[in-house]
Amino acid sequence: MQADENLKIVFEQVEMPLVPVLSRMERNGVLIDSMKLAQQSQEIAVRLDELERKAFDIAGEEFNLSSPKQLQAILFEKMGLPVLKKTPSGTPSTNEEVLQELALDYPLPAVILEYRGLAKLKSTYTDKLPKMVNGETGRVHTSYHQAVTATGRLSSTDPNLQNIPVRNDEGRRIRQAFIAPEGYTILAVDYSQIELRIMAHLSGDDALVDAFRHGKDIHAATAAEVMGLDISEVTSEMRRRAKAINFGLIYGMSAFGLSRQLGIPRGEAQEYMNLYFERYPGVKRYMEETRQQASEMGYVETLCGRRLHLPDIKSSNGMRRKAAERAAINAPMQGTAADIIKRAMVLVDQWLLQQEPGTARMLMQVHDELVLEVKSSLVDKVESEVRKLMEGAALLSVPLIADAGRGENWDQAH
Repeated sequence: MQADENLKIVFEQVEMPLVPVLSRMERNGVLIDSMKLAQQSQEIAVRLDELERKAFDIAGEEFNLSSPKQLQAILFEKMGLPVLKKTPSGTPSTNEEVLQELALDYPLPAVILEYRGLAKLKSTYTDKLPKMVNGETGRVHTSYHQAVTATGRLSSTDPNLQNIPVRNDEGRRIRQAFIAPEGYTILAVDYSQIELRIMAHLSGDDALVDAFRHGKDIHAATAAEVMGLDISEVTSEMRRRAKAINFGLIYGMSAFGLSRQLGIPRGEAQEYMNLYFERYPGVKRYMEETRQQASEMGYVETLCGRRLHLPDIKSSNGMRRKAAERAAINAPMQGTAADIIKRAMVLVDQWLLQQEPGTARMLMQVHDELVLEVKSSLVDKVESEVRKLMEGAALLSVPLIADAGRGENWDQAH
């Protein structure tokens, strides 16, 4: 029973040693600057009012921006925008995906998206975090869960630290409110492009493995390969497109998805993908074999042997089957990355327990990143050791690289 043995290893060597580590992190909590968040809440409220007025101007009437029913009436009945998708009850959908597509051509959906994003940040974080500060510790203590996500990634609740956006200014400003106490520094260490490195390892593709082994900028190297150029000739736009392909393929993105992301015709996107697979045949082979294995077995596995079951892989519903195929390609990479960072957390925790009390403590884990609070005088030593432990948490055919940043708050350190 090899499979049972693999699962036993995941349970005994990855999950169980992590339990006391997560318990310590939850008890450590993280220091929050409530005044900064209160100020941000007020600023977001002003911006929400501005966006509401803007939406009313475009629509020519007042309506409730948070009501899907009223939004449907404005967008599709009054303004006659194209219906891209319907809800199960047959009414036009106003979900995020639909609004994102409409926002490419029409102003109102773009305003609604910005409004929704800010309203969610305000209710979930800037309003709520100060209320979650523990009266005794003065800190916020999240709860981590090991068995919620299918891929094995950790999730967290009350508050959910995994979903604070990092790509927009407001999200980054929320991270500025996660601060270090006097005499301490926030240290954030995260894996560089871990899922692409796992893709190189799993696929064994010569060109991809070579790029990582020689420390090349992987997106520039991909652009050079696909365009048939020297890496020195790659422009920032070419690199941007290559990056979209690299990350898109990890998530099983189609040519249609790529064309939408890059804002280029579908045919052009398909051409990019064809060229990519010509240059990286090992990746194509890996993806085809993974789809086939998923279809035959009904599951895929991570490097550690964690199983991810895909009940829809043989579904007669094309959309559900395609979604399961995308998950089959992504899950071994995302799941292996989750297993590796869990191992790294155990290693870092073991090392911290051997240090002088007050040296450092682990505060948070967010996807591929560990966040610590470190005595300012010892930050060089702790950074060096944490990076070494994280880079040694798994042995792949390409190097694992951990990048570190530091600062008075999480945003500076990130």
